[in-house]
Amino acid sequence: MKQTQKILIVGGVAGGASAAARLRRLSETAEIIMFERGEFISFANCGLPYYIGGEITEKSALTLQTPQSFESSYNIDVRVRHEVVAINRNTKTVSVKNLQTNESYYESYGKLILSTGAKPIGSDEFQSDRVFTIRNIPDTYRIKEFIDTKNPQNAVLAGGGYIGLEMAENLHRAGLEVVIVQRSDHVLPTFDYDMACDIHRHIESKGIRLLLNHEVQSFTEKNGRLNITFNREGKIVTDMLIFAIGVQPDSSLAQDAGLNLTSCGAIVVTETMQTSDLDIYAIGDAVSVINSVTGQPVYIPLAGPANKQGRIVADQICGIDSRYVGTQGSAILRVFDMTAASTGITETVAKKNGLNYEKVFLWSTNHASYYPGATNMSIKVIFERTTGKLLGTQITGYDGVDKRCDIIATAIHGKMTAYDLARLELCYAPPYSSAKDPVNMAGFVIENILTGKVKIFHWHDVTNLQKTDKNKITLLDVRTPVEFNNGHIDGFINIPVGELRGRLNELDRTKKIYITCRIGVRGYTAARILVQNGFDAYNLSGGYRLWHSIFGTKTKPQHNKIIRK
Repeated sequence: MKQTQKILIVGGVAGGASAAARLRRLSETAEIIMFERGEFISFANCGLPYYIGGEITEKSALTLQTPQSFESSYNIDVRVRHEVVAINRNTKTVSVKNLQTNESYYESYGKLILSTGAKPIGSDEFQSDRVFTIRNIPDTYRIKEFIDTKNPQNAVLAGGGYIGLEMAENLHRAGLEVVIVQRSDHVLPTFDYDMACDIHRHIESKGIRLLLNHEVQSFTEKNGRLNITFNREGKIVTDMLIFAIGVQPDSSLAQDAGLNLTSCGAIVVTETMQTSDLDIYAIGDAVSVINSVTGQPVYIPLAGPANKQGRIVADQICGIDSRYVGTQGSAILRVFDMTAASTGITETVAKKNGLNYEKVFLWSTNHASYYPGATNMSIKVIFERTTGKLLGTQITGYDGVDKRCDIIATAIHGKMTAYDLARLELCYAPPYSSAKDPVNMAGFVIENILTGKVKIFHWHDVTNLQKTDKNKITLLDVRTPVEFNNGHIDGFINIPVGELRGRLNELDRTKKIYITCRIGVRGYTAARILVQNGFDAYNLSGGYRLWHSIFGTKTKPQHNKIIRK
């Protein structure tokens, strides 16, 4: 890099602040100017809901760096309340407006970094002092002030993504009754419907109402309350409405400058984070990235990738050949006392991309079952049918979810297969894991399928099997009679696995046999017994527990509202 290089950065937070700090560490002589149209250059986006709920008590905890501390630590010219309104590529200048004085001026650049972020979707037409978005610190302060001064009793949250669910938990913690309105059939876009069902039940068990396949259409304001209507029948009267239905790239500056954008408005960049203008880089929530599993361009706004991209841009400008290899979308969320984590692609994405995939479902304890405090986690793993290459996972549960998802995320990054999961040597002691860790167990289950030791069927196959001529198939539940009588899938007969060898004469070898147990383990044992005795047997992946979580009755809500202090 030229020792006198002048670098302008538009926007701070994760990407811009990371780029600025890395640039200064690599070069003491570069002239670095950062423009931020707001007051804050680096703040904890992901922590905002927890300030509203009271877990984070100090405003200062949300601010990672102030303009003053950033200037002092890194000798960077930080200009807050300055908005870059245009890029003049021919002259390599930007037009800047000082929002404090309304004065405008030009600033030249050698290299330009765009970290303009994203903006909330779908709230512009809903204007009221009782309607909010949650994207930055001013949004957060506004919501907190409204709760503290207006004392609302209830709230509607439009959107069941990560921020929406975090807000729901924290509004509940703040003492409000909460309704979540989600336009699709399940919450969390990085989860499939079957894995989201446990989350639905858990949310409802906390007393939060969940309206799936609903979308806010309009509202009227009367007597200090909002009357909300939806895209289907029904209305809700509430004290406040918060939009958290997602974000879109804030790329108007790039668009006006003639830089290449995707159809969704994200800035197109290379693996070196260069735009269609080689002197302009773009990072963070404003850019399109490559999905590292499918190889397709996607829009995945996450803080982790933004930080890495900022570092890569700084390296490139300083002559270090760093490259961004793509995003696999690793994400985690606390839903009250439950944890939900995912990485890689969902089954929905696998179908959309025409991949030849298979999936398995497991239910495993977080540590040795005999050690006190063991809790279960639900695991779904998606893999390539022919090779066992890992494509994605979704995990819900309590302790240990993050650890298992991170291990599989690492395996996906390393292009590993299910065979590798089975062979991983992971730390074991009873308080932390089992001798066969849930990650190992996922590998064992998939390996058994790949090597032909068991054939499986899934929860969505059951309805068609129930309609199939019983002269052609047998539906077999191998749980105990007590378990069977407490609840079973219609059409299944009961022969406990412990009695199966002695009752083979009750089964017809000319029929395919579809087996279920509670979670799939006894079903696998039964399938091996039957196959080795000349039967054609299939095991229900995830067992009765998974089927019941999708088709069973809803959990009765516990309306144990936390009173706001």
